Amino acid sequence: MVRCGLDEPVCADIEADLAAGHFCFFYSTLFSKVGLRLPLNSFEKTLLTELNVSPAQLHPNSWAFIRAFHILCTHFGVVPSANVFLYFFEMKKSTKKVWSSLSSVGGRGLLTLFQSSYKNVKGSFMKIQASPKKPDLLEGFPLYWTQNPNLVGARQLRDLEPQEREHCLLLEQLKTIFETKQVLSYEY
Repeated sequence: MVRCGLDEPVCADIEADLAAGHFCFFYSTLFSKVGLRLPLNSFEKTLLTELNVSPAQLHPNSWAFIRAFHILCTHFGVVPSANVFLYFFEMKKSTKKVWSSLSSVGGRGLLTLFQSSYKNVKGSFMKIQASPKKPDLLEGFPLYWTQNPNLVGARQLRDLEPQEREHCLLLEQLKTIFETKQVLSYEY
């Protein structure tokens, strides 16, 4: 972790001064309440890349969906992938808010909302910088705020690979909407 400057905006959409090294902002609640760990796993990196958002650009409730989905998949023997996740969730960007958010696809509910309100979280972020001991810590996903998030609509079964279709159907057949907060407590 690196100390943030008082005038350092988390939503800067410019590339970092590479002389200072690559860095990325994360909301502290992601580590304390959602259980996010670094380095991000390949599913999380692929999803951020697909959505074209930095970690701090994604609303904390969306991160809770991502983490809980990964835990569910691990429990049920499903390989978590961006396509399977995006069968159940889609990206929406509000015109009034800065964040990008994921929401459940109608008729395909899998997880409940983690928290109904996230107050005062915008000022509570951490700056993570790769160290010489872990130079690849922040590789494989967008580090800096992007002006053009990919507003990904729901994936359709017909567009998925056979194994991904199988995984979606397995999760759908559970016919359960899982309590996100409880799933996160079952950290794998």
